[in-house]
Amino acid sequence: MDIRLDFIFRRRSIRQYREKEIASSIIKELLEAGMSAPSAMAKDPWHFIVIRNKETLKLVAAVLPNGKMLEKSDAGFVICGDISKAHGNELSYMLQDCSAAIENILLAAPALGLGACWLGVHPRQERIDGIRKIFGLPDNIIPVAAIALGYPDEEKAPSSRYAEASVHYEKW
Repeated sequence: MDIRLDFIFRRRSIRQYREKEIASSIIKELLEAGMSAPSAMAKDPWHFIVIRNKETLKLVAAVLPNGKMLEKSDAGFVICGDISKAHGNELSYMLQDCSAAIENILLAAPALGLGACWLGVHPRQERIDGIRKIFGLPDNIIPVAAIALGYPDEEKAPSSRYAEASVHYEKW
């Protein structure tokens, strides 16, 4: 692995966190990183719900079967898309834009000393409905994913899942 790309290979799903508060300035840096993502026609259909309250983190964890680490995280985000702002009001563009923002946050987290874990919401209707209920989302706002955030209490080595069999040159 090329050391110049270490910031990518260090992006790992961290599920164990120390009890340490994340400064508001770091939360803002993560949000800025997310909003620096590319967006189809620069529509920026994303919205970010910042969760600091432990009870709310527990409610979100209860809706996401693989989200138990949210209960121990210091903060979390729910990334939503506004379908009415997406390029052509297309779900696919909105999902791509929000996913790019999510990945930017996940890449920024270790650079800021944090661990993070992406938790899927969309397209599971029961998860969408659960998040909608917790946060009172309007109909045009679609929850896409959640991110658990905290100072890591586990270490994972940088990793690549490069697979030559998945690469095709010039044709299939």
